[in-house]
Amino acid sequence: MPINRELISILVCPVTKLSLRLLSKSNLQILNQIISEGNLENAAGQRVDSPFSQALITQNNTMIYPVRDGIPIMLENQAIPVNQLEGKISIT
Repeated sequence: MPINRELISILVCPVTKLSLRLLSKSNLQILNQIISEGNLENAAGQRVDSPFSQALITQNNTMIYPVRDGIPIMLENQAIPVNQLEGKISIT
């Protein structure tokens, strides 16, 4: 189930308080490939082992939040710090 666009417009990052946008499909595919290879950790330092159906990224491109079954997981410890993806995905 895709996330509601109206919901995206009112959500903010719990850390930075910046607005969010959907991660592009191409970057989501790359992110899920990295997850399948076992090479991704969340902000709590735990390995991420389930692919994302969608993801939200902060406007300053620093944090990615998973969306599962149309529900954004807006917990700081579940966020993916983008700095570990440098050179792997193109964030613009």
